[in-house]
Amino acid sequence: MKTLKKIGSQVIVLTGATSGVGLITARKAAALGARLVLVARGEDALHKLAEELREHGTEVITVAADVGKHEDVAAVAQAAIDRFGGFDTWINNAGVTIFGRHDDVPLEDHRRLFETNYWGVVHGSLAAVAHLRQNGGAIINMGSESCDCPLPLQSAYVASQHAIKGFTDTLRLELEQEKAPVSVTLIKAAGMDTPIVTHAKNFLHVEPRQASPLYDPS
Repeated sequence: MKTLKKIGSQVIVLTGATSGVGLITARKAAALGARLVLVARGEDALHKLAEELREHGTEVITVAADVGKHEDVAAVAQAAIDRFGGFDTWINNAGVTIFGRHDDVPLEDHRRLFETNYWGVVHGSLAAVAHLRQNGGAIINMGSESCDCPLPLQSAYVASQHAIKGFTDTLRLELEQEKAPVSVTLIKAAGMDTPIVTHAKNFLHVEPRQASPLYDPS
């Protein structure tokens, strides 16, 4: 395994960069001196964050992309290579949830969640491996504690988290077998105080809330 660079010497690709864990991660990585490729769907939020970080001297580019689309993610990797000559760490952080009983959530919404949560991780991981296999580095996939357990009223989300775990664990084993210089990490976060609930679709008759305790991601 190739030794990973210090964060201050890295180029980091970060999806879901404009809110929650992604926003905190972007600010902390910038404070440590990393160069950043920030990815989200909303251009305005990306540009606002980029300007904030540039005021403190961070080198940053933004790419508006839907991680559920393979071609969008491929464009992210190419943008990082064009600007910085490559990247050292790729963080698949973009994610959404849906609240509702299993038979109340429309299949279209269930599938769209998988496009972001599961396929976003797959697209990002494959793009990262294609570059890191030769150059070395790290892939970090953001999961949750529901990778390993059920979570009533969020069946689509939980299913996507189980899929993320299965894909990530298998990817790690395959890269270890070929002795590729790539670290693969799955973070199984507990409940955190982020906007994921306010951004979620809700098919319940009440406003959803995350169960306590909620951790401050900062």
